[in-house]
Amino acid sequence: MISMQQFLLRQPAAPEETSTDRYYFDLANRLAREAVARKIFRSYPEKVVERAAMALVGYYQDVICDSGVWRSFITECRRLYGRTVPFYEEGDDYTDFELNRADVRFMVWYSLSMNFEGRRVCNPYDTEIVSGADAWWEILESVYDEAPLPVDYRIAHELEMHAREDSESIYKLGNWLFMHCYLMTPAYALTLSEIASGIDLGKEEGISELQARMEQSMSEDPTGPLALYLREWLYLIVEGKLPRHRQNEVPEHKYYTAFTRATGGKTVMYFGSYEEMNAFFVSALGWADNEEHLPQMKNCRDFILMVNREKGMLVAHDIARCIAAPDNPLYDRDYARTHAIELLTERGCCPGDLLSYVCSNGWLPDAVFPGSDDTELVASNWDFIARCYLQQYYRGD
Repeated sequence: MISMQQFLLRQPAAPEETSTDRYYFDLANRLAREAVARKIFRSYPEKVVERAAMALVGYYQDVICDSGVWRSFITECRRLYGRTVPFYEEGDDYTDFELNRADVRFMVWYSLSMNFEGRRVCNPYDTEIVSGADAWWEILESVYDEAPLPVDYRIAHELEMHAREDSESIYKLGNWLFMHCYLMTPAYALTLSEIASGIDLGKEEGISELQARMEQSMSEDPTGPLALYLREWLYLIVEGKLPRHRQNEVPEHKYYTAFTRATGGKTVMYFGSYEEMNAFFVSALGWADNEEHLPQMKNCRDFILMVNREKGMLVAHDIARCIAAPDNPLYDRDYARTHAIELLTERGCCPGDLLSYVCSNGWLPDAVFPGSDDTELVASNWDFIARCYLQQYYRGD
């Protein structure tokens, strides 16, 4: 059973209870109870299903009053991908900024996957996901016309990003988005776990350290299913567009110059062993001879080196067998069919710049969700999958 305290924590007016919170609190518990009664989402822990119910009710409140969060998400999805929501076809009856079956399916997949490590990489078309989401959609659709307008959910309406009189409201909006919003918190769960690891929350100084790290994270880390930075989410929601990014001219990196000179213009090289890679460091980059460079990687294999004109060189290991580049002699299709999805879903497995380059060229053709043979589902959604799962490991510089 979801407690009122748990529910209110996710509301814009928290910790205060508004006149409509009880209605939506009861609705979230109804979804959770129906999941048990109908035996849907049986492979997920009860608490994970409850979080998914609260996230879905958050979406429901949003579309009922058009708070701007869901609007910003699907607007950016259309700009990035030419489609409304990842994975699911919206159908002819899809209505913008209202309750839709495709939206509910996405929210259910997203909430369950991000909140349960045991099935984190789950096929969006898994029968349990789709049938359960449709059951929840039927409940929400049956009460859609009678649901009250959520109080305080229109938190972003009539705000202006640079208006001095709105600065306090903008800060409040940003804090709620990053810490408690239904759309942001599922994808941020693993980042939060990484931040909290090693902190003794049983001590007062541990709580203070966590708060300090969270404040830092708000300004430095992306969040939400699109891994946008808080500033980007705020601009999308308040102004309907992303902020402009300034690009400064950066001189050509010395490793880029040496690397491309040695390879005849190639920016990516593949090495089966540490010894081969180390020899390249010496012969191509001019690193010291008779020395083991990057010795921490001696027990690894299947290396990839990539250079960028501005950033220099990156090194990846144990993933070259997954990449079907024309000049990669290490590619192994059978291995890739099992492991290629890890490049898109496991943080630190593949550097973001390399991943983007590989996928943009169609060199990850074997990636599939576990239990699925649908390579096209991943191929047409690879950027979203990387954003959603990898977050700062994909979008961070």
